[in-house]
Amino acid sequence: MLTRILTAIGALALTSMPTLAETEISVYGGLQSGLSSTASGTRADGTAFSNEIEWEGRSLSLPIYYGVRAMVWQPSNIGYGIELTHSKFYAPTGDMPAGFSRMEFSDGHNIATVNVMKRWPGLLADRFTPYAGVGVGIAVPHVDTLENGNKTYGYQLTGPALRLVAGTSYELTDRWAVFGEYQFTISENEADLEGGGTLETRLIGNALNIGVSLRF
Repeated sequence: MLTRILTAIGALALTSMPTLAETEISVYGGLQSGLSSTASGTRADGTAFSNEIEWEGRSLSLPIYYGVRAMVWQPSNIGYGIELTHSKFYAPTGDMPAGFSRMEFSDGHNIATVNVMKRWPGLLADRFTPYAGVGVGIAVPHVDTLENGNKTYGYQLTGPALRLVAGTSYELTDRWAVFGEYQFTISENEADLEGGGTLETRLIGNALNIGVSLRF
C-alpha cells in the first residue's frame, strides 16, 4: 500500500515537472543501530526518571528495518522527494528506569521526511552514480512501554526528525539500478504514557542500506 501511494505521488510530481525530469522509486533494507541517549520523563504516579539508554536496533528481527523513497530528478541532477523509514529502538532491561519492564519503539520508529538530493552520474565510473542528500520531517513511532502495570501501545506524533544520506547506485538497465548507502537519522521525541506519564528522548540511528530503484 505504501509503495503504491509513493508511486502515485511520484507520478503526480512528474506531470508538473519538465519532460526531462525523471522519477525514481527506491526500496531498501539493511542494518540499523541506535546510539545511546537519555530517556527522561515522569511515571504515572508523578515521580521523575532520567536514565542513559544504550538503544538496540535489532534490524533483522520482525518487523524488519526497511525504507521507501520517491524522488523526482531534474536535468541538473538535483532531486526532490519524500522518504519513509521504519526503524526500531529497544531499551535493554538493565538500562530502563525503575518501574519500567518495557520501553521500546519496536513496531516502527517511523521517520517521514521531505528530501533534497544531489547525484553525480559517471563520477566514479561508467554506470556508477554517487549521491548525497538531506531530509527534514517528523517522527511517528509506535510507542510501546510498560510501567508499573500502565501499558502504552500505539502510534504518536512525537517530534521533528532529520535525515542525512550518502551512497552510490549501479545502473543495471535504463530503468533498474541497485544501490548501497549510509543513513544517519536523528529525532526529538516527546511521548505521552498511559496513566499520565511522559517520555522524552533523542533517538539517533545509523544504518547501512542496500536496495533497488525503478526509474521512469
